[in-house]
Amino acid sequence: MYELVKFIPFLPLLGFLILGLFGSKIKNEKLIGTIATSTVGISFIIAVSIFMSMLNHTPEKPVIVNLFTWIEAGNFKINLAYQVDQLSILFTMIITGIGSLIHIFSIGYMHGDKSFFRFFAYLNLFIFMMLNLVLGANFLVTFLGWEGVGLASYLLIGFWYDKKFPGYRITWTGDAANKAFIMNRIGDLGLLLAMFLIYLNFGTLDYQLIKETLVASSGTLAGGGLITAIALLIFLGCTGKSAQIPLSGWLPDAMAGPTPVSSLIHAATMVTAGIFLISRNSVIFALSPTALSVVAAIGAATALLAASIGLVQNDIKKVLAYSTVSQLGFMFTALGVGAFGAGVFHVMTHAFFKGLLFLGAGSVIHGMHHEQNIKKMGGLKKYMPITYFTFLIGTLAISGIPPFSGFFSKDEILWKAYSDGNIVLWGTLALAALFTAFYMFRMFYLTFLGKERFDHHHVHPHESPATMTFPLIVLAIASALGGFLGVPHALGMGVIPNVFEHWLDPVFEDAIKIIGRGEGGAVHTSEYLLMIFSTVVAIGSILLAKKFYSNSNWTTPKRLVKNFSFSYKILDHKWYLDNLYYIGFVNPIFDASQKLLWKFFDVKIIDGIVNGSAQLTNNIGEQTRKIQSGVVQNYALLMLVGIVFIIAFMVFK
Repeated sequence: MYELVKFIPFLPLLGFLILGLFGSKIKNEKLIGTIATSTVGISFIIAVSIFMSMLNHTPEKPVIVNLFTWIEAGNFKINLAYQVDQLSILFTMIITGIGSLIHIFSIGYMHGDKSFFRFFAYLNLFIFMMLNLVLGANFLVTFLGWEGVGLASYLLIGFWYDKKFPGYRITWTGDAANKAFIMNRIGDLGLLLAMFLIYLNFGTLDYQLIKETLVASSGTLAGGGLITAIALLIFLGCTGKSAQIPLSGWLPDAMAGPTPVSSLIHAATMVTAGIFLISRNSVIFALSPTALSVVAAIGAATALLAASIGLVQNDIKKVLAYSTVSQLGFMFTALGVGAFGAGVFHVMTHAFFKGLLFLGAGSVIHGMHHEQNIKKMGGLKKYMPITYFTFLIGTLAISGIPPFSGFFSKDEILWKAYSDGNIVLWGTLALAALFTAFYMFRMFYLTFLGKERFDHHHVHPHESPATMTFPLIVLAIASALGGFLGVPHALGMGVIPNVFEHWLDPVFEDAIKIIGRGEGGAVHTSEYLLMIFSTVVAIGSILLAKKFYSNSNWTTPKRLVKNFSFSYKILDHKWYLDNLYYIGFVNPIFDASQKLLWKFFDVKIIDGIVNGSAQLTNNIGEQTRKIQSGVVQNYALLMLVGIVFIIAFMVFK
């Protein structure tokens, strides 16, 4: 059964090759959509079958499926191999399951696009690379997928290359794609350096061998500079791929791509690659308390920063983009306090409700003839009932309202941060959760309720076709019920088991032992109190958003902006982070490249030497040419001078 894992990434690759090579000759959109969707759907079925097999007979160790020897040079040998365990198969099911739904949605959303086949080819390529990332049995196979999703995301973000996209120093979608690609390369350098250090010190890049070596020598390696350096370099790679401070600026601008791209890449799959990589190497991070503290601090800061920016966004996709950055911060904080299971659980629930919200936003944009400004919407409930209802479920889930999925995963993270003894982390995340509930329902009220603020002469809202509403309904069900897979011990009371946590126990048990804390534990009254507190805060935020934004006029929102003009300006400019990046890095590098390297070193030094050599040769030639004047008298004179010189030389010698 486990040998079938090789077909999971192969099928999307096959779809990419078919559509990439022959897609332009296939004129039927339904056939193109069927080819692309079926390859991912069959991969999902295979993943589920492997999952069921693991439920019936859980292997004692991860199963390694070798395809072939990839690189062999001296003692260095790398196999193209896949690792099947609880973590990889979970991520595989998320990628292929939600990926299939997004493919179905895209058939309706991209209808009529001039590059319909190219879009689905890129989607299949992305799925193939993402599957290599999570299934890889060693760092190099993961890095193949890591770089591959960077390429695929670049192609998908800039898919509408001839479309303008407003952003800080960004004019076209291609600029947004470049920004994402370049910022990710910065993080990728950190991952490469970590791989070099790992191979130099442990002689292998295989995850299982590295883990066994670290566990065996954990007493001598714990807290050491080598392990801390490796962990921090890995985390640098994760900050790029998962949009954490200081490499978080690319993700909001990545909304330049088609909305299904935003749902697939920037909600459910690629941006969670950083969470996967830390989870896969949990033992490395467990051996470095310093690295864990950095991960937790960066995660909490990112969660609050992005949530605060989301308060003032008016583009429906950018609200969700900053929400994604914030939720990723929650996940990293969970990993940083050693709650690996809680962090991965939030990956799954976030994939459900954020995938739903992005697709819901796509349905709204489709029904509103590509309008994205929520200030120009309102009253869409009666025009788009299915989108309205499913979007409401997603909004309740991300706001942490019980019993929706986001409540269970987010509350678990808040409790783990509090029980870790770090009140600052808990307070930061609690404030970010408050902001989340407020800005999400602000967007919900402005979009679906209240006064209709669109131009009825040019915009005629309508419900999306079945190919788009079906994925919404499926994801809404998952968002409503998915949380019950990870009911915390305090609520389950031993009657309802935490299925999700127990499933991942074999993956994280070594790291948990090193850290010295358990994922379960006794029930404390404070846990119930914090649970009630977070729920009350979320409900209060929702009611506050309703008070400000559900009315039919703009008096209250305008007064808010006026009363908090200074804060609004800072948030509207995104804490001036892009400005700081340009002032601190982009402009100095550009100036140094232009003024020093190009205009001085390249033009004056390099070109000066090359052109100077040519000019010197030319001058010598010009002077030498004068000797060959063609005048016989001059030649005779030169001969006479030469004879005199030779005679003088012989005489005086």
